[in-house]
Amino acid sequence: MTIYTGRGDQGQTDLRNMERVSKDSRRIEAYGTVDEVNALVGVVRPTGHDDIDEKLRVIQNHLHIVQADFANPSPEEDDPRIQESHVETLEDLIDEADSELDPLESFILPSGSEPGAKLHHARAVCRRAERRCVSFAAEEAGVNETAIIYLNRLSDALFTLARLVNKREGIREENPEY
Repeated sequence: MTIYTGRGDQGQTDLRNMERVSKDSRRIEAYGTVDEVNALVGVVRPTGHDDIDEKLRVIQNHLHIVQADFANPSPEEDDPRIQESHVETLEDLIDEADSELDPLESFILPSGSEPGAKLHHARAVCRRAERRCVSFAAEEAGVNETAIIYLNRLSDALFTLARLVNKREGIREENPEY
């Protein structure tokens, strides 16, 4: 299989069901931005913390499922779909990380150690991906709402993991000045 096919040279791409759509469709923009989040999560690994790296590996696999889910306008029963259990995995991850953190009492600046700052960057792009997916879901029927919930929870998880990495690396959180 060659990496280039030329099929997209005219601005069209295939969905999972082989339907051709414009590369600027909201569906493609939605799962393309999820791909961007996935790539950013990959940039941060390894963080230097094995437990966090394993959580990020799981998240990257989930993000592939989100992409497959959004790329399929007519999913069948055995097709990849984000489920409530994926959201629960993130909630468990957040709760576990939170148990190691001081309570959050105000906004913090997205900065810190290199992996912490990269996780904050991934969180910001995840928020953009969520906005793109909400727009896509408003335009097309049948979009898996659980996948959008997943992205909302993922941004919380990435934020929490950024805080955790920074704490483990001895980086003090900074608050914005108003």
